[in-house]
Amino acid sequence: MPEAPKNTHKPTTDYNLELKNKKILQFIEDVTSNADEVQKKVLEEILSGNAHVEYLQTHGLNGHTDRETFKTIMPVITYEDIQPYVDRIVNGDTSPILSSHPISEFLTSSGTSGGERKLMPTIEEELGRRSLLYSLLMPVMSQFVPGLDKGKGMYFLFIKSEAKTPSGLVARPVLTSYYKSTHFKDRPYDPYTNYTSPNETILCPDSYQS
Repeated sequence: MPEAPKNTHKPTTDYNLELKNKKILQFIEDVTSNADEVQKKVLEEILSGNAHVEYLQTHGLNGHTDRETFKTIMPVITYEDIQPYVDRIVNGDTSPILSSHPISEFLTSSGTSGGERKLMPTIEEELGRRSLLYSLLMPVMSQFVPGLDKGKGMYFLFIKSEAKTPSGLVARPVLTSYYKSTHFKDRPYDPYTNYTSPNETILCPDSYQS
């Protein structure tokens, strides 16, 4: 789902939907036409920014940021392999275990593992990337379905329950995390998602009312 408009639901005088869509489509073209280099750069940024975290140090990556060394040294894992590290964060360990950035919350999986939802630690800046991802959808669709910026669309937007972990950080589904963030509540105008309901309706804890 793309980013939604501000609460005012009114465009600014300099708003240009055609130009905005063109920039987004060009961004998609740039990152997909040169995917190998983009992936290499992203990996280098992740590894250099997290060179001293416990998990990478345990496996002996020793500050290497190149793809070849990473593929050679770092194992392919399942959630169960990394769960002991996650459990430490859940229980309040704030040392750089998996990330050099402070963990801001836990995202919960939709499926279960042994009857329990999986908890995925996340950081504050990840919300920006998530918002960017959501904003890519409608400009692509508008190339094939004209008039999407006109009239209204039907969306069922609501939040799900969340729980507080022993660390004090909340655990909640991905979309609930997004809807409760400033990225959603202070979102810019976008005619594609000109919702008829106010934020308070979407954020109502009782989904039957929202």
